[in-house]
Amino acid sequence: MLKIGITGQSGFIGSHLCNTISLYREEFLVLPFEDAFFENPDQLEKFVASCDVIVHLAAVNRHADPAVIYETNIQLVTDLIRALEATHSKPHILFSSSTQEERDNPYGRSKKEGRILLSQWAEANGGGFSGMVIPNVFGPFGNPFYNSVIATFSHQLNHGETPKIEVDAELKLIHVGELVQQFIQRIRNYRDKEIISEIRVDHTATISVSGLLEILLDWKTVYLEKGTIPPLRNTFEMNLFNTFRSYTDIRKHNPVKYVQHADNRGSFVELIRLNTGGQVSFSTTNPGFTRGNHFHTRKIERFSVIKGQARIQLRRIGTGEVLEFHLSGTEPSFIDMPTWYTHNITNTGNDELYTVFWINELFDATDADTFWEQV
Repeated sequence: MLKIGITGQSGFIGSHLCNTISLYREEFLVLPFEDAFFENPDQLEKFVASCDVIVHLAAVNRHADPAVIYETNIQLVTDLIRALEATHSKPHILFSSSTQEERDNPYGRSKKEGRILLSQWAEANGGGFSGMVIPNVFGPFGNPFYNSVIATFSHQLNHGETPKIEVDAELKLIHVGELVQQFIQRIRNYRDKEIISEIRVDHTATISVSGLLEILLDWKTVYLEKGTIPPLRNTFEMNLFNTFRSYTDIRKHNPVKYVQHADNRGSFVELIRLNTGGQVSFSTTNPGFTRGNHFHTRKIERFSVIKGQARIQLRRIGTGEVLEFHLSGTEPSFIDMPTWYTHNITNTGNDELYTVFWINELFDATDADTFWEQV
């Protein structure tokens, strides 16, 4: 079992990498890391000495003082090298750099120089090194106004704010899940003494800022306001949609009540209107029983309670907070399950619970997406 250390473990890419690697429990062991280790030489030395592979993600992307960005990122690299040399440790280092290396800005310079410093350490000390130069990364839970314009626009549209285009540039993008898989592939295939100073990570999608905003504005109307699943024609649009809806205020948005059309015959409820494919199924659940306790990394899933009383619980992976919602067939309603939230449904009534499920099928059924974990 490989022991993996991830600096910046609590950050956007770091948390996704940590959570994903943790799914491969028989293959990898992720060692705990805290940002405070960089302030404590003893803790940092103990950490590096325990690792077979270190993925160095810790960095400052933005700051009011550009000099702080450069100085901090270089200092993090030199602190890491000092700890490696003090303990004579020779793990394989995977370094996260950026295509901003090509720009004459403090962040780009700090990433390029940091990559060169770690490559030189590997050559001088017999270590291994992979310097990954990465395009713009997007995905669920990125920090708005910090990680990407996608995070910023999605947060604003989900919270009643008006996005503004500063520069209508062309964005070359990679989804954080795609990037994580590239990290995992490098970790699996690393060789102890191998040194590759520059690995260009290809972008998987290209879109203009104005084109991006046009799509997100449409989804605000179609999905947030009308509850319709928009057309998702390719992997990029699926990843973008899951990113967009990760900024929904789950507590305030759920459960979403259906519009009922009733007369003396009874009532009619439209469960889901969608412009993409999918599978519809239903279940009955006996009183007191629970279904679920799993999470999805990409799929979209809608739970619609049409008869009985139910409690739905959600917990974001890596956190302890449990969100709880109560649904009733007397007021038919639904909840769309966010990615990376483990979820379950329990019959809290005295009669059978009827639930209708819709789940998208954009991905091949053999493409692992569902993982079991208790709420």
